[in-house]
Amino acid sequence: MSLPTDFGNIYTIERMQRIREGIHIRTMKAKRKVEDISKEDVQAFFKKNAFVLFTVAAVVAGIILGFALRPFKMTYREVKYFSFPGELLMRMLQMLVLPLLVSSLITGMAALDSKASGKMGMRAVVYYMTTTIIAVIIGIVMVLIIHPGKGSKAEFMKQSKIEEISPADAFLDLVRNMFPPNLVQACTQQFKTKYGKRIVHVSVTVNDSVFNFTNLTEYITREEVIPVPGQVNGVNALGLVVFSMCFGLIIGNMKEQGQPLREFFDSLNEAIMKLVAIIMWYAPIGILFLISGKIVEMDDLTEMGSQLAMYTITVIIGLSIHAFIILPGLYFAITRLNPFLFIMGLVEALITALGTSSSSATLPITFKCLEENNKVDKRITRFVLPVGATINMDGTALYEALAAIFIAQVNNMEMNLGQIITISITATAASIGAAGIPQAGLVTMVIVLTSVGLPTDDITLIIAVDWFL
Repeated sequence: MSLPTDFGNIYTIERMQRIREGIHIRTMKAKRKVEDISKEDVQAFFKKNAFVLFTVAAVVAGIILGFALRPFKMTYREVKYFSFPGELLMRMLQMLVLPLLVSSLITGMAALDSKASGKMGMRAVVYYMTTTIIAVIIGIVMVLIIHPGKGSKAEFMKQSKIEEISPADAFLDLVRNMFPPNLVQACTQQFKTKYGKRIVHVSVTVNDSVFNFTNLTEYITREEVIPVPGQVNGVNALGLVVFSMCFGLIIGNMKEQGQPLREFFDSLNEAIMKLVAIIMWYAPIGILFLISGKIVEMDDLTEMGSQLAMYTITVIIGLSIHAFIILPGLYFAITRLNPFLFIMGLVEALITALGTSSSSATLPITFKCLEENNKVDKRITRFVLPVGATINMDGTALYEALAAIFIAQVNNMEMNLGQIITISITATAASIGAAGIPQAGLVTMVIVLTSVGLPTDDITLIIAVDWFL
């Protein structure tokens, strides 16, 4: 009767022995690998990963320096002077965005035939739309679960008033910016609808029974707000993307006639990438001062109120889920490869994005990481990256959907299913056009709030943490 028990004990003992032997073998292999590491191997590792190590060290040093300087209560002028090296990094990266955006898109499109570019474009658009919709859903789910807007609206200190803009005008501006009338102007300015006033004379029919006057016409004057054309400073990235894609396709179809132009833009792209390689060695210094400067000027979370603190935490949780679970999961599902190895090749670009808070400013370094570290085909990067940096704003979509429902919660307004679906659709559409609209975050937020009848003035409630998120 005890035979099965004996067999079970023997099996358990043998299994434990195999586990111990496996651990011993792996330990010995690891020990031999460590013993085989020479001084040259260590030097080669540091040489290969020098930029990554410097950048990570800069982030850590920036955080420590920022918190160390907070007790000194630096003035706004002092913070700006202190952050000057970081400002230089931003200016250098922005200097390269325009030529890199145009040259990479033109060479990328020219290198593909119309069938290949159409197939790649369709896949890119489907991927961009999928990730953006998922980001919106995550934002809505997180704000409904955590409910950060619970409490009193009086906890907030409102900031400056936001300029009103009609959602219809904002979307029309998006379309206008896609087709700039002047390419030179598109390099420095974007179209934006302004609002003016004009005097309108209106005729009114008056009937007076006392004096027996009938159908008496009287003219009154009133002011009317009208949209007028305007311009704001900033590269019209969306217009340049549309032009560059069309121009590149035409050059590609010109075959031999278009070869000189293809070679010119290819050489321009290579020259810009060499400039990027030089600027990257200054990036750790700039990132250090950018991060420490932001920490110094950051408001005290204890003074923001519990609602705003919970709102910030909710946004960070949502962005973390999207960045560390959803996107790696999609990569693994599609490629069956380790997503974190791919992400390791992008560490330089990710840290630069953290310091600059700009996908466009990070674009030059993203090119270098994908092409040199991850060995992605240049024909793919030159097509996908500029378009993605312009229209694929997952973080913006998540943030705006979450913020809209948060503002509704602050105002004790219940959102029904139809309104939540409306917010999802509007946030997705607004994020796609964010790069083509000046002051993108604020303007697109107005569109989302207006779509469900929420007060647009309440955008000022979240400005205190907008720069951080």
